[in-house]
Order: sequence, then structure tokens, then C-alpha cells
Amino acid sequence: MTSHDVVGILRRITGERSIGHLGTLDPMATGVLPLLLGKFTRLAQYFSSAEKSYSGTIRFGFATDTYDAEGQPAGPDFTPDLTLDQVRAAATRFDGEIEQMPPAYSAKKIAGTPAYKLAREGKPVELKAVTIHIHHFEIVSLDGAEAAFTMTISAGGYVRAVAHQLGQDLGCGAHLSSLRRTQAGVFTLSEAHSLDELQPLAGNVEALEELCIHPRNLLPEMPSVTGDAMTLGRLRNGAQANLPEFSQAPLVKVFDGQRELVGIARRIAGTLFQPVVVLG
Repeated sequence: MTSHDVVGILRRITGERSIGHLGTLDPMATGVLPLLLGKFTRLAQYFSSAEKSYSGTIRFGFATDTYDAEGQPAGPDFTPDLTLDQVRAAATRFDGEIEQMPPAYSAKKIAGTPAYKLAREGKPVELKAVTIHIHHFEIVSLDGAEAAFTMTISAGGYVRAVAHQLGQDLGCGAHLSSLRRTQAGVFTLSEAHSLDELQPLAGNVEALEELCIHPRNLLPEMPSVTGDAMTLGRLRNGAQANLPEFSQAPLVKVFDGQRELVGIARRIAGTLFQPVVVLG
């Protein structure tokens, strides 16, 4: 199942046509896939830099063309003679800021075409290395040829590229054999809902809304303010308005009551704010 498949299923369950996900999850992966519904899709720009956390396994012994278990093996399968200490020592080079070459089989665009489409057609894929940050990478255990790990990586980073490079560094080849996203920004696995859980609620708007994260808990780095009728009227019409209690915050979430998010406003000067996204 692809991330696009999940969006399609959720459209049928909710009846909402406008749905977008916050970062593709590879088909073989499981875990957190944050989705924005309806007017909230206009907030996607504010989630683009969110780091993500994963758990998974790396299989040593051969690489694949996609860097994961769904790809074609690049050589014969064998079980390398590795120790846990060896693997952990090799993993230390991925701590902090690194230059990473995205996989050829990725959604990175080349002149408007996803790299994976060019790779499938056998065409040359010329990608540039990007700077990413790995905040945490721990090899938890090694069982034969397979290592279990946990990782927190910045937006734009590829876990399977780390697995591939680790195999190259150890001289035995490797690929990502399983992956589970445990957190994406503020969205955690414990807060997620499975499609099986959502299916019985098809058409029940109130029940589905209860499962959604409360709007005030979105984008926690922005303070929330409840506006009065005059302030909300100005902001809804694209006009500037004073929000005296937030003289320092660069961006604020503006609410009508407890739940209705009216939009996002940017501080112009002092207590004067300009709406940059109006949701309603």
C-alpha cells in the first residue's frame, strides 16, 4: 500500500476530497502517516521541516537497487562475519550532519520527473547529495545478518540510504529489510489510528472528528489566541489586526472559540499581525 493508496481509502471513509499526507511512507514501511483533511491541507507548508523517528532492521550480506527489501539484489546473498561492536562502530559516522545521496528509486524530482520513474525506465538518474541531520542512530541488536535499529532523521533524509551506505562501509553490502515510522514531528504512533479502526466510522463525521488531533495541539511552536468578533472579522478579510498579548511571537494560530481555527497570522510590528493563511 502506498501513501497515495491511504489517501484514497480515507477519502472514501470521510467523504472529504481534499486530503494530503505530510511525507511519503514507502510501501513496505508501516507506522505514522500524518494526513491533513479539508481546509487543513493549507497548513502543509508549516510541517515540511519536521524530523521523523523510526525503528527497523538492516539486512547485511547484499545490497539492492532500491536500497530496501523490495529491490533487486545487487549480488549473491551471504551472511557476513560481523560483530555487534563492529556494526555499532561503523554506525557512528552517521551521527550529526552528513551529506547524503538520495536513492535513485526515490520521489526526488529531476526536471519535474520523479527519479524512480527514470530509474524504472533504465534512464540515467543524476541526483545531488543533500545535507541532512541524523539526531539519533542506535544499533540495538545484531542477530545473524540482521541488525535492529532506531533512528531520528531530519526532513529529506532517507533511512534506506543510510542502510545502503552502512553496508558499503562494512564491505558486505546491506539493505533496509523493515521499517516502522514511530513519530513524524509532533505526531506519534500512540496517537495514530489504523484504517481498520476508521472503516466502521465511514460517514460518521462527529466520530471521525473526535479521532482527529485537536486544532489547538497542531503546530505547538505557535501560540494560540482566541479573537473577538472585530479582530476575527478583520483577519478573515485579509486585514491586519492587533493581538496585544502576543508582542513577541512571529506566528500565531487564531481561533474562533476553542476549536475553530480561523488561520495563521504573522507579526508585522509590535502587536500588529497580518493573516498569512485564512481557513474560514
